[in-house]
Amino acid sequence: MAESHTIKHHPALKHHFDTMEQQREAGTIGMWVFLLTEIMFFGGLFLAYIIYRAKYPAGFEAASNTLDVYLGGFNTVVLILSSLTMAMSVYCAQTGKQKMLIVYLVLTLILGSVFLGVKAVEYEHKFEHHLFPAVGFYDWTHEPGHDPQLADQARIFLWLYFAMTGLHALHMVVGAGMLLVLIYFAWRGKYSPEYHAPIELGGLYWHFVDIVWIFLFPLLYLLGFHLGGH
Repeated sequence: MAESHTIKHHPALKHHFDTMEQQREAGTIGMWVFLLTEIMFFGGLFLAYIIYRAKYPAGFEAASNTLDVYLGGFNTVVLILSSLTMAMSVYCAQTGKQKMLIVYLVLTLILGSVFLGVKAVEYEHKFEHHLFPAVGFYDWTHEPGHDPQLADQARIFLWLYFAMTGLHALHMVVGAGMLLVLIYFAWRGKYSPEYHAPIELGGLYWHFVDIVWIFLFPLLYLLGFHLGGH
């Protein structure tokens, strides 16, 4: 009874919940509902990609070859490692390993920052070579050996590339901000085996963002690499 009384009156327990477990479950359900809306949000872009890829396979293959598959592959490894460090931070929070919790959260933030840095380099290269599908777009398909009709198809692919990876990068920036908040409160000693729901919820969000990239990488980068070669 004493233990139940202590948990019920934990400082982090909000007044509209009876127990810490009830509060944690409510937060988890809320996060899953949010992630479902995100799945529908990204789903529209994935559906557009599928439709246009089926309609313009040659143009998508040609445009995919303008992407750097090695930088994309490097970023994939970085995000997989960040998922591991995020999972370890959840474990440390659950087991009360305060110092290691902070270490793994910081490592996750560093890996996320590396990903964003590499993505910024990729975007810079695209703009330098006039491959942003707007004013000043360099239509390489008019060079000898290329079908001029591929130009509009290539633009569609690149619009989808910037829309999908840009939206994903925005989610990464939000995730980095979330990690900064979690690190701050972990440093203040707010989390414990009795209260670590924010770490778990942050982990769910981070893993979702990583999974989205796992789909983006083969669809965008490996299409031309596999079918047409670099």
